[in-house]
This record gives sequence, C-alpha cells and structure tokens, in this order.
Amino acid sequence: MSIHFGTDGWRAVISEDFTFENVRKVAQAIAEKTLADHAVRSHTNGAAPQPRPALVVGFDTRFLSDRYAMAVAEVLAANGVHVWLTRSDSPTPVTSYAIVDKHADGGVMITASHNPPRYNGIKFKAAFGGSASPADCKDIERRITAANGAPPKRIDIEDAIAQGLVTRFDPFPAYGAHVRRLVDFDQIAAANLSVAVDPMYGAGRIYLARLLREAGCQVHELRNEMNPGFNGIHPEPIARHLEPLIETMRAGDYHLGLATDGDADRIGAVDVTGQFIDPHCIMALLLEHLVSRRNLRGSVVKTVSTTQMLNRLAARYGLDIYETPVGFNHITDHMLREPVLIGGEESGGISILGHIPEGDGVLMGLLLAEVVATQRKPLGVLLDELMAAEDVGVFRYGRIDQPVRPFKKADLVAGLMAHAPHALAGERIAQISDRDGVKYILADNSWLLIRPSGTEPVLRIYAEARTDAQVKALLKEGAALAEAQIAALVTT
Repeated sequence: MSIHFGTDGWRAVISEDFTFENVRKVAQAIAEKTLADHAVRSHTNGAAPQPRPALVVGFDTRFLSDRYAMAVAEVLAANGVHVWLTRSDSPTPVTSYAIVDKHADGGVMITASHNPPRYNGIKFKAAFGGSASPADCKDIERRITAANGAPPKRIDIEDAIAQGLVTRFDPFPAYGAHVRRLVDFDQIAAANLSVAVDPMYGAGRIYLARLLREAGCQVHELRNEMNPGFNGIHPEPIARHLEPLIETMRAGDYHLGLATDGDADRIGAVDVTGQFIDPHCIMALLLEHLVSRRNLRGSVVKTVSTTQMLNRLAARYGLDIYETPVGFNHITDHMLREPVLIGGEESGGISILGHIPEGDGVLMGLLLAEVVATQRKPLGVLLDELMAAEDVGVFRYGRIDQPVRPFKKADLVAGLMAHAPHALAGERIAQISDRDGVKYILADNSWLLIRPSGTEPVLRIYAEARTDAQVKALLKEGAALAEAQIAALVTT
C-alpha cells in the first residue's frame, strides 16, 4: 500500500491499512528524518553538537491508540530518539504544547481526529507545536518508499523505559499553566457558570471539564467514559452528532454547552436554548471579544470554507485578513510569520494570539466561557446582536458531505471552472476561485464551495448566504454541478 499524508497527517482504516506494521514503517521514517534534521542543525555554522533529538508522542481514545503510540515509541527509541510518551490519552493541542514545553524536536500524535471510529491515524508535529509542513510530510513519505520493505528498528517498550530512552509524563500541568495566561479564570469564576461538556468519548474528556471546574464552573459531562469505538458515533462536533448535548441544554439548567471532537482540536457549542453555535459564529464572537473587550490586535486568517463575518469584522476594526486553502497548516504558516489574532477553519480548528499554531477545542471552550461570563449574556443573544449590526448582517451556513468514487481532484476543478454557470440560486456569480476546490462568490457576498476531502472519499459542498432558503438552494445546485462533472469524468 501507499502511505500518504493529507491535510493533517495519515489516516486509514484500522486493521486494513492502519496496522502495527505500517505504523512502525511511518515511525522509522519519522525517526530517520528527525535524526537527519537534528544533525543538520547541530553542525550548522560550526555549532557544538547538541543532545540527542527528542519527540513527544501522544494518543487519543481510539481503539488501540495507546498500543500504536507504544509501537511508535519503540521504533523511535531504537533509533536513538528520546521519547516523551504521555501517560494516558490526551488532546492533540495538549500533546503539541508539550513539544514546546519540553523543547522537543517535534511530536507524533496517534489519532484520526474527527473521523469515524473505524479510522486511526498519525499526525506529525514540528518543534513549534503545530503541524509539520507539506514538504516535511513528503520527506517522510519518500523515506517510507526508500526503505523498500526493510524492517524498522525496535526495542521493547519496557526496556526502553528502563534505559531512559522513553519517559512517561503527564502533559496537563504545563498546558494548564499556559491556558491560564490566555484565559481570564477570574472573570469566569465571578459569573458562577454552569456548563455542560460533551467530549464525544474523545481525548477532550477530563481536560476541558477539569479546567472549567478550576475556573469555578459547575460542570456536567456527557459521553466522557473511555469507549474506543465512540459508541458508534462520528466524533465530530456538529449539530447532527450532538443531540444529547442539545437536549441537555434545552432542559435549561446550564448557561453554556461545549463539545470537542475525537482529539479535541475542534470545538462546537450549544446555546442555553439548545441552539447549535457553529464554528463560523464561534470565530466571529471570539474575534469581536478579543478586539472589543481585550483590546488585542493582529491579523485574521481563515480558510476558504469559512464565514464572511470575519471579513466584515476585520474591516470594522482595520485588521488584515487572509484566506487560505483548507488545512490548519496554512494558518500555521501565517502564525509563524506574523501576529495572528485569530486563525481558524469552518470545521472548528481555531487558535489565537499567544498560543501555539494549532487548533485547540479545549482553549476555545474556555474562551467561550469567558465571553459568556464577561458579557453575562447567552451566546445566542450575543450572536443576534452581532448580526444585527449593519456592518456585519445576517449570515447562514450549510454543508453536505457526498460520498464519491475516486477521481483526480485537478480534473474536477478544471471541469467546474470550465463549465461555471453565470448565476447560482438567482444571484450573479461575481468571482470564481480555485484556491482549494472551486469557490463561486456571488454578487450579494454569498458563496458556494465544492471541494474534495483530503482525508476521506467524500466531496464536501459548502454554502453561506443571507437566508436558510438561499443556502439550501446553493447546496442543491452545487450537488448537481458536482454530480454532472464527476459523471463526465467517470465516462471519459
């Protein structure tokens, strides 16, 4: 099989392609790359030799994730890389922050994030605590191919621990201290909030609830027990997967509902009325809060599938705004170059100024608690007030995921560009972009995006407009456009 790293790592079906054999192959390639990069740094400009390289290894709650993490640690240690291995499951952003805290050369996270339970995966992280560059991932792929079946090096995990090659550790204390510098725990405590938290059986369990309790909140957790199959649910914090949290909020006992995905790098929220607050609205509310309440400044970075509300707010406050392809690594590039106030994706991966360049559902949940505590209003009310402003306005959003047969992304994009209609849902198309998939921007600032997933055999169709009816019309027309082009590709 061919191991390919997508927008945020390699993912495959457990026991089919995601096997211990293949995990060890990836680990061997990562070890070789880490050693090679370390040697280059150690000898640049005649620098003195540095201690042996180190990588942090973490894992989520999925089936066998802890065992896959041990397998990775065994290979890394056998190659001379010191391993900091988390004692138990931890969120991706917590593992990533540990890289920075430990001054490690990078890290490996065993997770398939928000993907269905049958998947697992490997995320490779750089020394700055964010996703490695596409070039680095291609280097790992090349090394896997070059190995030509040679067996990876390996040392038993217990022997590696006994020899000091692998160190088990708890990443929570350092992460907890860090987020206290980014979130106003005193403001949260003063509001005496009651919060319902749904980690969806994922690695956010314990972490978000514990920090909220330390901030003085009364917390009720749903679906927080260890369940490697996620009880059959898809651990993505979107409305259709959050019915238990929505029903809990409708009972009226809590001020705020928060949900994180399988590895807690994504956030979803539910208002006191049971209204789902999607990541578009979360980002807009956080941007408004950070500027108007915290008096912070910086650029705004969003992916092509993210709300125009951010553009409107950036214009209001005179902030630079950038649009990138999907994938948090593109946001990371900006965060490494300049002060980014907020950067995020429609899927709920969001980071802020002062944090590592990594989506963090735990931190965003704490910040939403700060927003509610500071303004003493439910999220839904704050959102209504934001959209009532003349310079922002009402925005509605929708997305459908359509299973598809394999095809070349470039061919679909070329076909959609070549056969673009003059109008969609009764509005003239003002601009077309092929930055990532094909995005049709309409004259009224609405838009439709058709984009193949980078990790699943799925075509994603996104739309944002001023009314729910227009969103539905755009999604319907987008699906028809995509089906026609895919049919043409299959028959040619």
